[in-house]
Amino acid sequence: MDQITKVYPNGVKANDNISLHVNRGEIHALMGENGAGKSTLMKILFGLEDSDQGTIEYKGQVIKLASPAQAIDLGIGMVNQHFMLVDQLNVYENVILGMEPHKGIFIDRDKSIALVEEYANKFNLKIQPKDVVENLSVSQKQKVELLKVLTRGSELIILDEPTAVLTPQETSELFQQLRLLKDSGYTIIFITHKIKEVMDLCDRITILRKGKTVDTIDVLGATPEQISKLMVGRDVLLEVDKEDVSPGEVTLEVSSLSAYNDQGIKKVDDVSLQVKKNQIVGIAGVEGNGQTELADALFGILPIDRGTIHFQGQDITGYKIAKRRQIGLGYIPEDRIDTGAAVNLSLAENLIADKIDKKYRSKFGFLLGGKIKEAANQLIADYNIVSLNSDQSMQMLSGGNMQKIVVAREISSDPNILIANQPTRGIDVGAQEFIWKELINFRDKGKGVLLISADLNELLELSDRVLVMLKGKIVAELSNSPKISEEELGLYMLGVKDQLEGREPVEK
Repeated sequence: MDQITKVYPNGVKANDNISLHVNRGEIHALMGENGAGKSTLMKILFGLEDSDQGTIEYKGQVIKLASPAQAIDLGIGMVNQHFMLVDQLNVYENVILGMEPHKGIFIDRDKSIALVEEYANKFNLKIQPKDVVENLSVSQKQKVELLKVLTRGSELIILDEPTAVLTPQETSELFQQLRLLKDSGYTIIFITHKIKEVMDLCDRITILRKGKTVDTIDVLGATPEQISKLMVGRDVLLEVDKEDVSPGEVTLEVSSLSAYNDQGIKKVDDVSLQVKKNQIVGIAGVEGNGQTELADALFGILPIDRGTIHFQGQDITGYKIAKRRQIGLGYIPEDRIDTGAAVNLSLAENLIADKIDKKYRSKFGFLLGGKIKEAANQLIADYNIVSLNSDQSMQMLSGGNMQKIVVAREISSDPNILIANQPTRGIDVGAQEFIWKELINFRDKGKGVLLISADLNELLELSDRVLVMLKGKIVAELSNSPKISEEELGLYMLGVKDQLEGREPVEK
């Protein structure tokens, strides 16, 4: 890709003369801050967007991509971070969707299953073609996405944040499969924020910053500090400097809590936990084991079947969301688009949405536009949110910058307990460093944090205690001093290790 430029109708220049050169048979990392232009560049490569200038050369031929179908025909495939699967269908039905082999007027079921088995065996993707997708784990669903790409003849595969929700063991298995693909002649573009994974897997890295190419370097000989500095433009703290503090009195106490999701499936099963002042309690678990439902139940989004929630000694089990906010409960939800923000509103409106009645109304009930804009601009600057101005619509931001808006709103509200569900998902190392410091400062002010994260490094860097959820239950409660290893935590998360075989539960 040479001198690619893309300017959106609102004037945002997402790609500014970017060049990306990828060699056949290599795993090439694409890294950069949120809003650096990675997603736009890959959308252009996959035919989802048109560039305003520049050329794409693939296998020695200059190509012009008008659609993903054309990209797929040329051998370019993409696995999105958010899976594009039909949960109610079998694995093989998802894989052949749109390219179904037929026997007469009917789909050739045997040929479809044989095709999936062939590619699954070839690349050690352990998956059963007849399994229903909704019953699969996250890592298994990712294998289905890989099979979709491979069976369509893709030789250049774009992977967008493929390890975001995987345990260390699942990540290691994925990397083995990617190395096998590389050894078989496939080329992979690996988009990630995780420097450690790039160092372990990739051959070269291209780093973008503010829509421009900063550099392309070999992984061999590079350091994490060098990579993070190229991404952000300054030195970045990759580990938390956190002092041990003694926890105070219990602020949040959950007793025997159970809750069902919209499909009537019990996702939270008799959960009890405590969060104290001056304490960050982490919750680990493979995605889909009830962590998000627990957070939603605590904040009042998901109805509770049984159990109680006490906040600062007060029973808040029946409180509405507004009342929970009013008494000092804050929430960073997992899904920034569906539940974290109003994407059709401006940045300013999103940043002060939970504070309108506190600071930004006149005595006659009118909104104070000047004060709102001033506060929003300050938060945009503090959190390094890449945007045109505070009047810009949320939907025009990159996913990572949307996340920064949600985090900025919740932390700036200064709650007593903050439920933080994936607070740095899709965020670059510079913003992550800032948010980590904010959460530690929040704890050190005598507040409590319930931290849910698929990033085990984040969980272990920040948490004072770690709880593990499996099938809706708390199955382990571990002190994080001395620090637990990611591998040990992954064994608890997968149900391979029982707590009785490991360290003792910490005292409540």
